[in-house]
Amino acid sequence: MALNLFGGGKPDNPMADIGHVKEVIAGLPANDFVKALTDVAVWLEMVNRIDGIGLSRRFEIIDLLDGAARQPYRRLNAEYQAAQRLQKFQENTLWTAAAEFAKQLGAAYGRCIEELWSDAAAANTVRNELPVIVARALRALMRQIKWTQLRYSPIDANIWGVIGRHYFFAETKGISTQAIRIYPDELADGSVQGEFLKAMMLGVSSNNGLDPAQQEIAGRAITHFGAAYVLQQEPAPGCNFCFDLAQHEPPARVTKDYIPATTMRCFGAGRALATLAAWARDIQQQDDVPAEVGRVGAGFDSDLVLSALQHLAIQWADEPPARQSARRRIATRLTVLHGFAALVSATESIMDAASLDFEHAAGIESWIVENVSERGFGAIIPPVQGDWIKVGALLGVQTEGSTAWGAAILRRIVRDESRQRRVGIQLLAQAVIAVKLLRIGAVAAGDAAQAGESALLLSTKPDKNGEVALLVRAHSGVRDHPLEMNVRGKRYHLTPRTLIEGREDFDWVRFKVSALAG
Repeated sequence: MALNLFGGGKPDNPMADIGHVKEVIAGLPANDFVKALTDVAVWLEMVNRIDGIGLSRRFEIIDLLDGAARQPYRRLNAEYQAAQRLQKFQENTLWTAAAEFAKQLGAAYGRCIEELWSDAAAANTVRNELPVIVARALRALMRQIKWTQLRYSPIDANIWGVIGRHYFFAETKGISTQAIRIYPDELADGSVQGEFLKAMMLGVSSNNGLDPAQQEIAGRAITHFGAAYVLQQEPAPGCNFCFDLAQHEPPARVTKDYIPATTMRCFGAGRALATLAAWARDIQQQDDVPAEVGRVGAGFDSDLVLSALQHLAIQWADEPPARQSARRRIATRLTVLHGFAALVSATESIMDAASLDFEHAAGIESWIVENVSERGFGAIIPPVQGDWIKVGALLGVQTEGSTAWGAAILRRIVRDESRQRRVGIQLLAQAVIAVKLLRIGAVAAGDAAQAGESALLLSTKPDKNGEVALLVRAHSGVRDHPLEMNVRGKRYHLTPRTLIEGREDFDWVRFKVSALAG
């Protein structure tokens, strides 16, 4: 690759010297991918401050650092998924390294593009690399969005503005659809437009409603379907979102108030939506992740993959997700505890009038409710001890004036500009009933030593199909067998029907009430 000569003296920054860059890369720790990625981020920041070098030299330096970081970044991303089960400090170390690297890499390629905007002659020095520079810049920005979403924080509006400006540059230069190998080790060609559309689809997928593992699956799917997405000037079926390249607003669904503009681009899932639906059907029929789902579902169980794909299908559909019940504003407090074991304990204790004082119990918190509907709450939550606040967490909830414990699931987390956490809570039941479950075989054998498995009944009577829903301990095995349920001294037979949702510490299961035990 041809290099430009320095003019007016050599810059003081040692990262301007190719030989020095190669030396520091050679010294990266092979067995510490976090430090390696952190070091590269620091060096990229140094490069971003360099003035007085040609664009060809700048790109060569960034390309070397980017290439050195690819393996450490892959290892960190894989480790981060496992880190959901590690301590918060370890998770934070990984997140910080990845987020800072994405930020500095995006800034480095972004500076190249800004130089191209201001100096048309500079484009001649990197003519062949132009689409690669823009595509990599967009991918780095998409990574920034990904890591921000993993913390349920608001996306910096400037990111959307930069994405729009980068893509407009590519269109202006006529390179947006050019087939390129974005990185040498990738197996297939891509394009600037493909990277732009992946970022757009990530922006409209509402990942703040997914837990980190589901976000990883959704992110893989969004990347996988890149070639299937549609981009055009006007909205149409399968092309139902829009983005203004000249604004700093996130992509959004097209509404009846849509106003065309020369800088407006419409996009959508295109044929990816039908493939998503087919994948979901295959998973349900096979009770496993089919081979054709490939790397999207690798390393995750079928229930988790299915839930992530169904989420995307809902978000990408031509019709927006329907709100199931009206929401009204309200100001009240909600008493909250978390976890299946805690809710079982509280519900069992409430049967004893002498043990109803939870005011000073460990783990009990008070949240401020902003709005309420038949399906749940919107609330502001205070700083909490530990790191249990995550999408999918089971909550015990008690409204003001109530002595009964209800059950709810944390569905959405958003950090606002003031760093307050606002959450969406799905209410499963306003009052749960503590029950005991025994396998039918154990009952028939007269195993009186078994006290039964504690569970929570979510309704006092069966639905129109003769079914009831229960929360049971995760991995307890009871959801796979016929059961006898003991409710306040009365006995019922249950036949498993459907696993509605499985989480870290509980399963939400539907059973058929087949007969009253004698």
